[in-house]
Amino acid sequence: MFAHNTATDNPQLLHDLADQLRTYVGQAATLGTPVHEVERSLWQRLLALGHAALGQFFALQGTGDLGDTVTGPDGQAWVRLPELHPCRYVSIFGAFALTRTVYGSREGQKIEFVPLDNRLQLPASVFSYVLQDWDQGLCVEQAFGQAQSTVARLLNLKQSVDSLEQMNVQMAEQVTDFRENRPRPDPATEGPILVTSGDGKGIVLRRSEDDPAPAAHRTKGQKASQKRMATVGTVYTVDRYVRTPEEVVAALFREGPKPPPRPQPCPKRVWASLPQEDGEGGVCSSLDIVYDWLLNEVAERNPGLVKEMVHLGDGQESLWQARQDHLPARNTTDILDLLHVTPRLWQAAHVFYPEGSAAAEAFARERIVRVLRGEVAGVVQGLRRMGTQGGLKGSKQKTLAQVCAYLLKNRQRMRYDEYLAQGYPIASGVIEGACRHLVKDRMERAGMHWTPTGAQAMLDVRSTYVNGDWEDYQAYRIQRETQRLYPHRHLVEGPQFCRAA
Repeated sequence: MFAHNTATDNPQLLHDLADQLRTYVGQAATLGTPVHEVERSLWQRLLALGHAALGQFFALQGTGDLGDTVTGPDGQAWVRLPELHPCRYVSIFGAFALTRTVYGSREGQKIEFVPLDNRLQLPASVFSYVLQDWDQGLCVEQAFGQAQSTVARLLNLKQSVDSLEQMNVQMAEQVTDFRENRPRPDPATEGPILVTSGDGKGIVLRRSEDDPAPAAHRTKGQKASQKRMATVGTVYTVDRYVRTPEEVVAALFREGPKPPPRPQPCPKRVWASLPQEDGEGGVCSSLDIVYDWLLNEVAERNPGLVKEMVHLGDGQESLWQARQDHLPARNTTDILDLLHVTPRLWQAAHVFYPEGSAAAEAFARERIVRVLRGEVAGVVQGLRRMGTQGGLKGSKQKTLAQVCAYLLKNRQRMRYDEYLAQGYPIASGVIEGACRHLVKDRMERAGMHWTPTGAQAMLDVRSTYVNGDWEDYQAYRIQRETQRLYPHRHLVEGPQFCRAA
């Protein structure tokens, strides 16, 4: 049986606090104390009661003294060391100093077995798993400093910003394994079309000590901060949504009756990665990392490639090249995001007509309808003919040439008449939203600068949160860490190792 731990043993305090709580409620009712004051007081008293109760729980566990020796699973005898070893534990109710009996060969050598740690399954860090969960649940949405202030107000618990940043990095360590081992979505919830998409988003990095100081005066094109490009990927399934070109244009110009609700992506998964070291002295590009992940998602959610697939993207050639290099071509349709086409058609309209004019709107509307009908080549011919007839020169001629080149370059991904008839999505709002929500909303706030390690950790942890996997991931990482830290925890299982309350 574990020996008595006197450091936190004060059972009378627990009873006194409970009595004080009951007394306070009666007095507050008698005096007519404002309810908001009662709430605040109750919360503070409950925190104190929780601290006392958890302290009593630790006292009932003792120090973990199992006698002079403990025999390990391999038959090796571990000797009880003469000194008790202290351990700090920070919970949602406050901090505790635990004193533990440890076993090994001799003081100063490796500690082989700590019964109390095994019994309690303490985390690797001093912070409780519950506190880590609450801390990082705030940190994935708020700046570390804001999260620190919020926790301090709620729990009367002071933590440093550095500790929250380190906690974030530690919490991200199991994300890759979790992502690879989580169950596949229920096929009954999947739609008939599997959609993949990718995009890039820059993240501002801190300057390292080796980086040159920023110039006192920046020339055109120079930036005060350095950015590193992250690749964002998303995958989901969706039901068909058949529309006509005219219906799409009406929606773009917000005209006519409200269209029926479009099918919702289900289940949507997102992830983002910066370039990472490959373990052999080189660097693996973020495109390769994320598109390899997309390939795994395709293999998991479309075995045999029997489901129709769509890859949506903008005009960035490196993204399309990554699609060709990593994702299967069988049963896949590449689609250029319509919302990257329409701005070009508006540019062409403003070459010929003033911005904001009815003529410019009519011009753009007509060409958008024609593009949606699959008439890309005809639109380009018409634009060139108008440019020649109008004798365009200078910047207007250059703008029109760029628009025509963009449309011709991407025309094989602009067969919108076919896509609409098949009910395929033709706009990459999901990936645009992922870039904004996953990266920009959290990592591009004023004054934020990231280390590469910290940025990747936040991308990993935040994507887990955004994907709706937070609770499952917390359970997964606790289980994995417990298995790693306490392979001999079975030696201290059972009620015989606890003092009677």
